[in-house]
Amino acid sequence: MFDTDKWQEIFSTIKKNKLRTFLTGFSVAWGIFMLMILLGSGTGLQNGVNKNFESSATNTIWVWSGQTSMPYKGMKPGRNVQLVNEDYDAVKSSVSGIDKSSSRYNMWGTNTLSYKKQFGTFNIRNVYPDYAYIEQITIVRGRFVNDPDVDQFRKVTVISTQVEEALFKGEDPIGKYINVNGVPFKVVGLFTDDDSRDDNMRTIYLPISTAQRVFSGDNRINTIAITVGEASVEESKQIEKEVRTKLATMHKFDPEDPRAIFTWNSLEEFQKFTRLFAGIRLFIWIIGFGTIIAGIVGVSNIMMIVVKDRTKEIGIRKAMGATPWSIVSLILQEAVMITSFAGYFGLVLGVVVLETVGSKIESEFFSQPSVDLSVALYALTLLVFSGALAGFIPARRAAAIKPIEALRDE
Repeated sequence: MFDTDKWQEIFSTIKKNKLRTFLTGFSVAWGIFMLMILLGSGTGLQNGVNKNFESSATNTIWVWSGQTSMPYKGMKPGRNVQLVNEDYDAVKSSVSGIDKSSSRYNMWGTNTLSYKKQFGTFNIRNVYPDYAYIEQITIVRGRFVNDPDVDQFRKVTVISTQVEEALFKGEDPIGKYINVNGVPFKVVGLFTDDDSRDDNMRTIYLPISTAQRVFSGDNRINTIAITVGEASVEESKQIEKEVRTKLATMHKFDPEDPRAIFTWNSLEEFQKFTRLFAGIRLFIWIIGFGTIIAGIVGVSNIMMIVVKDRTKEIGIRKAMGATPWSIVSLILQEAVMITSFAGYFGLVLGVVVLETVGSKIESEFFSQPSVDLSVALYALTLLVFSGALAGFIPARRAAAIKPIEALRDE
């Protein structure tokens, strides 16, 4: 039952010791505030890294060619490795575990696009249909390159919203023809890309077979990209090894040669970052909890002083029949009230700072810092429990006071 007299006494004690109570509460509020800021900052860092990975599928293995650095079967190092269509076909057909795949043929140099009287210089990427999944491309209108486009060498293109703005000036581009280095291509799709890099939005996509034929690409390719579905990191590394072995056989270089071809396993890198941020979160909790403990120790020390100051009063209470529990509950309630109120204030202030100031911070490696509501409530519950624990030792000491000794206390 709610004891009005007990609460009035607690408020009266706090009112008499305003500065002491304020400083105690401030230490607790600061601890929970810093925990919220640290947790939010950790989330912001993780969001920034995740955003970079979201620009392409996180289970992709990228392969591109290099130059041999080791002798192999009588052949000297320094040979250039040029990937070709047959390499892509062989990898796709013979390596198990591949989900999506595409090779890419790049057209370097100045690529001029034009529509009516509008001109612009943009990037051209020549790919297979699966590339839309690999690069997480979002189609706004129309469609992406499809298999019939590749099989029939169709002169079609998919342009970005940035290209649309530059060339079409508000006119619907779907079905229209643009000149790509002087060759007309029909616009069949419009896309956007969540990647923050500007060059991704200054890009158009063509069927790889058409580009190789029209722009004298022969059968050359620059990159092979494959996704590994639900494979684990270890399974993806095995697939990566099989791809390297297959290409080594076709191009006659040592499979252990690190510079003949280069690979980048995004799943392995993503898992590394996941483990890193798990460690960062643990470190943040340790630091934040340590800060809170410092505040709680302050509360405990203050309550010890309170018990010392009120020794005679407690003795009188016990002489008049007060039970040990009534004494314990009085001290506990005061300790819990101080920590709960101060902790809640620090928590709310931390969330407000993250939502107002933090939401405006947006960079490549830091984005939208925030704290999950369940984590905040967990921290507050932990704080209230710690407050009760902080008041328990002084409360036990108060309950153990003998009335006769208390009355003699000066």
